[in-house]
Amino acid sequence: MAIIDVFNGDADGICALTQIRNAQPADSVLVTGVKRDIQLLDKIDPQAGDKITVLDISLDKNRQGLIKALDAGAEVFYSDHHFAGDIPQSDRLTAIINTAPDVCTSILVNKHLNGQFVEWAITGAFGDNLKNSAQALAKPLNLSEQQLSSLENLGIYINYNGYGSNLEDLHFTPEDLYRQVSPFVSPFDFINEGRESFEKLENGYQSDMASAANLQAEFSNASVAAYILPDAPWARRVSGVYSNDLANGTPGRAHAVLTVKANGNYLISVRAPLENKVGADELCRSFATGGGRAAAAGVNDLPADQLSEFIRRFSEFYG
Repeated sequence: MAIIDVFNGDADGICALTQIRNAQPADSVLVTGVKRDIQLLDKIDPQAGDKITVLDISLDKNRQGLIKALDAGAEVFYSDHHFAGDIPQSDRLTAIINTAPDVCTSILVNKHLNGQFVEWAITGAFGDNLKNSAQALAKPLNLSEQQLSSLENLGIYINYNGYGSNLEDLHFTPEDLYRQVSPFVSPFDFINEGRESFEKLENGYQSDMASAANLQAEFSNASVAAYILPDAPWARRVSGVYSNDLANGTPGRAHAVLTVKANGNYLISVRAPLENKVGADELCRSFATGGGRAAAAGVNDLPADQLSEFIRRFSEFYG
């Protein structure tokens, strides 16, 4: 029997698992990857009696792996906020799935654990650009503005670290970063005691965002704007948080950030307008490698010859 933790390599996945393993310590096998590496259940060989925790990856994209695990006799705890489709029925599956645009996996896990490690849930929500939800969770704690800002920054930095086309693009592998933050009951303890790692994330984030500061939109109107980033490690790292910054800066507009890949195709991050957080997943799923959630979604590999078609459909969808 093995204990296996399968989790998205972004802030939400890392903060959700940190809560669970603070509540239920276990020496588990970790299965994760870069932010867009989401078909993670395909990477395991489940056996009868295994206890598998799956966090912050679409059930719809992992359906075959989930059914394989259940058929093998494994017990699965699955929590997520992305499009799921039909959820398999099994007495060995516990599924906590909510696709509402103001919810993330860290928030769902926080509720499941009755708020035991709510500061990590706040950090994960900030990382997923759910500022209002994070602030609502934080309100009963009476945190100072400086403390709240520290949690927001940490969430953003952990989330930023997950973006890249491969692990070599990242400052820390998601597994390594999880191992660094997860021993701490509170994110404030990590910020204080893991200062060197925190500052590495902070310096990398600030440097990469400075590189993106002068980008001009490839296409824009009152409803949408699309930006193209070059094929470079800093651009791949910054694509998600840059998308969030654009969304926060113009909340009435939808944004798409397209990063040129080595094969000439595009990796795309889409943010629905913050004032109308719907449809990003629907738009992106209409392309072969697309998926995500209503407020934030993406396409992993848009062929170069479909660029104009994507921009047309993006503009029409939110127009």
